[in-house]
Amino acid sequence: MGTLSLLVFSPAIGILALLMTRNSDNNQRTHVLALLSSFIPLLLSIFVFALFQGGNQLEERVSWITFQVAERTLTLDYELAVDGFSVLLIILTTVVSLLAILSARWMVNKDLNLFFIFMLFLEIGTLGVFSAHNLILFFVFFEITLIPMFFLIGKWGGTDREEAAFRYIIYNGLGSMLLLLAIAVIFINVGNTNFSVVADFFSGGEQKRFQAGMAIALLLAFGVKLPIFPLHSWMVKVHVHAPPALVMIHAGVLLKIGAYGLIKFGVFFFPEGFEILAPVIAILGLINLLYGAFLAFRQTELRAVLAYSSISHMGLILLGVAALNEAGIQGAIFQAVSHGLISALFFLLVGILLVRTQTTHLKRLSGLARLTPLLAGYFLVAALAGLGLPGMSGFVSEFTVFLGIFKTMPVIGAIGTLGLIMTVVYFLRAILNMTFGSYRNTFGNLKDLRTEEVISATILLLCIIGIGIFPNSVALTIQQTLETILVGIGG
Repeated sequence: MGTLSLLVFSPAIGILALLMTRNSDNNQRTHVLALLSSFIPLLLSIFVFALFQGGNQLEERVSWITFQVAERTLTLDYELAVDGFSVLLIILTTVVSLLAILSARWMVNKDLNLFFIFMLFLEIGTLGVFSAHNLILFFVFFEITLIPMFFLIGKWGGTDREEAAFRYIIYNGLGSMLLLLAIAVIFINVGNTNFSVVADFFSGGEQKRFQAGMAIALLLAFGVKLPIFPLHSWMVKVHVHAPPALVMIHAGVLLKIGAYGLIKFGVFFFPEGFEILAPVIAILGLINLLYGAFLAFRQTELRAVLAYSSISHMGLILLGVAALNEAGIQGAIFQAVSHGLISALFFLLVGILLVRTQTTHLKRLSGLARLTPLLAGYFLVAALAGLGLPGMSGFVSEFTVFLGIFKTMPVIGAIGTLGLIMTVVYFLRAILNMTFGSYRNTFGNLKDLRTEEVISATILLLCIIGIGIFPNSVALTIQQTLETILVGIGG
């Protein structure tokens, strides 16, 4: 088994160990076992990242299926490989998954054994999505992520968990259907689904109408996952009613599959099709940015604020993709990584707050700085990261996206800056009222952050600040990926 296969399937060790462990009241033993199981993929992802940075070509290929259709030979192989973008998302996946499992100890209070089995199963699917170098294999892993998410939301979620779970599976199922149809069309035309083979086949630029059609199909398929307005309502339900430990992974990693697909498949495979759609994508990005920010300002529930904030920030990714230049696409990739870290930090803190107060309604939360000064401080820093304070990762991604969009569509860029202003308003309104509002001690004696909670929040915060201060840590990693994409779009 190769290094990448070992990485993708390493959480299965924990699944097998947990299946052989009785689901008893000994939650501590179960938690330690799950934590160790999620630590293995983290170590392997760091090893893969080191090999990639050292210039090693990490590729695996095993013959899988070959069959004849008419006089053509069609092949499907088991193929794994990584580039700069995917290796960053792999690191993001293993870090956020480890911290989500660590936090589940105090956030989940029933059937912990089964909860961790589904979480590790979800990690296998996510790692497979970012490691696959074959469209069919990508789709298989993509579908694998849907199964544990459905059960994790439906069993361990909040009041409307069943509705949230079914909305999730219906919307994402429709997106999967569109993606499968697009992959089938590619397979029939190319006779192969290897990323490089597909990109080479369509590099000639012929059949602009066909490229535009495929671009629309991929935009809709991955637009559900991102999500793009008006395909977003399922995501709000998940953010509000899924367990916070799961939303750390959902908001931090799974939404980024949409960005990954649009850039890795859409722009890479069909650059001329996306060039035709660029104005439409830019308008959709602008709608996401402004609509999400406006509704985030109107919410009275913290998790709903963060849900609409995610919709708004995904608009920045769309603007970066629509720019179709180096700065724009680089900004979109930066935004995917940055938002993953920031949203994971937010929902880590939300889970801690929910355990202590049993609510995240802003009207019931005020004066927390007196009760839990450390928790309030981390919330404030997370808000500053979310609104794009210089020195943090959010500033780098926003600046680069707007640098790209102003080069190609200055009017869209100018209107989009209103979204940045609204982001400052809704984040500070929510967090400052919650932490420094009128002091009302309705929760009794609340405990501040424990040591393990501080460690988890600090790890994410250091990553956010690290990217903000040393953006080349990401820029140099994705440089080769950017150059490959830019060749396709004539940059």
